[in-house]
Amino acid sequence: MTREQIFDFFRRLAEADPDPQTELEYGNTFQLLVAVVLSAQATDAGVNKATRALFAEVKTPGDMLALGEDGLKAHIRTIGLFNAKAANVMILSQQLVDRHGGEVPETLDELTALAGVGRKTANVVLNCAFGAETFAVDTHVFRVGNRTGLARGKTPEAVEAKLHKRVPQPFRRNAHHWLILHGRYTCKARLPECWRCPVIELCAFRPKVLERPARRAVGKKLGAAA
Repeated sequence: MTREQIFDFFRRLAEADPDPQTELEYGNTFQLLVAVVLSAQATDAGVNKATRALFAEVKTPGDMLALGEDGLKAHIRTIGLFNAKAANVMILSQQLVDRHGGEVPETLDELTALAGVGRKTANVVLNCAFGAETFAVDTHVFRVGNRTGLARGKTPEAVEAKLHKRVPQPFRRNAHHWLILHGRYTCKARLPECWRCPVIELCAFRPKVLERPARRAVGKKLGAAA
C-alpha cells in the first residue's frame, strides 16, 4: 500500500468505529494484565465469563496471592491451559509485589520480565492502560496485515515493525484495536466477508468474496476444511 492508501485504510476503519476498545473486561491495570495473560489461545468472551466472578474478589496482586493458586484455578478452569496460566499469574503477582510495590510497570522490558507476559501481552497493557502507541500483533492482526498488504511479515515481530513504520497519525493510538476487530468480525480466517468490508478497494487479497455464500454452501465448505 502507498502512504496515501494506508491513511485512507485507517480513516475508513475510524469512521466505522471511532472509539475502538479491547473486548476484555477489567476494572484496573492489574486486572487487565491478568485478563490478557489468560486470553492466550482463548477467546475474549471465554475469558470474560471466567473473570467476572474472579475480578469481583481480586483487585490487586495481594488479593491474588491471598486467593491462592487453587482458588484461581477454580475460577478459570474453563479457559484453555488454565493450570499453566494460573501458575504464571501467581508468580507475576508475587513479582509485582516484590519488584514494583504491587503496581503494574509501564515499560516493555519490565512487563516482559514478568511470568507469562510476552511481547504481545505487554503491548496490549501499554496501549490500553497507559496510552502508548504500541501494536500488539495477535493472530487477527497478523492475518490482516499480511492479507491486505498493509504490513506483511513472516513473524509477528516483523508485522509489528512494519506497523510501527507505516501507521500514520492520528491513527497510531487505536490502530491495533481496529485491526483486531476487523480481523475478528470482517476479515475472518476461513471466510473473509469482503462484501461488507469498508477497505475492500484498498486490500490486496485475491480472490475477494464479494457475495455472502448461501448458508448450506458455507456449511459444506467449513465441513470440508475441518
